[in-house]
Amino acid sequence: MLDERALEDYLHAQIPLSAAMGVSVVSADGDGVLLRAPLGPNVNHKKTVFGGSASAVAILAAWSVLYLRLIEAGRDGEIVIQSNETAYERPIATEFEARAELADPGAWPRFLTMFDRKGRARLEIRSVLTCRGTVVGGLRGNFVALRRHPRT
Repeated sequence: MLDERALEDYLHAQIPLSAAMGVSVVSADGDGVLLRAPLGPNVNHKKTVFGGSASAVAILAAWSVLYLRLIEAGRDGEIVIQSNETAYERPIATEFEARAELADPGAWPRFLTMFDRKGRARLEIRSVLTCRGTVVGGLRGNFVALRRHPRT
C-alpha cells in the first residue's frame, strides 16, 4: 500500500496537471482518498476556483481510490474514467478538498470477480468537494480498470 507521500509523488509524476494545480494528498487508503488544492493555480476570472479545476481534483481523488484498491488487491490494471457528472453547489473562494470513496462498497467483490474473469471491470466512485468544511459540490464517476498483462 502506498502512503500519502508516495501517492502524491506518483500523481505529480504520472499526471503532471496535479502538480501544476498544487494538489496534495491529505489522507489515502482503500476506503477513501482526501486531496487538497489551493486557490492560486486554480483561480478563474471571478477570483474563485475554476470549475474545471474542481472537477479535476474530484476525478483525481476518485481515480486514486481505485488505484489504491487495485494495489491492495494485488491486481495490475490501467484505470480510465468512462463518464462523470459534476455538480457545483457554491463558489469555491479558497483552498478546497475532494474526498472520494466507492459509491457502493458492496460492489467491490463483484468488481474483482469481473476484473479477474474478463480483464476489465467498471466501478462507480463518488467525490465530495468541500471548502472550509462546507460541501460545495460533488462528482459521480464511472471508472474502468483494464488488466495490464493478459493471463497466460
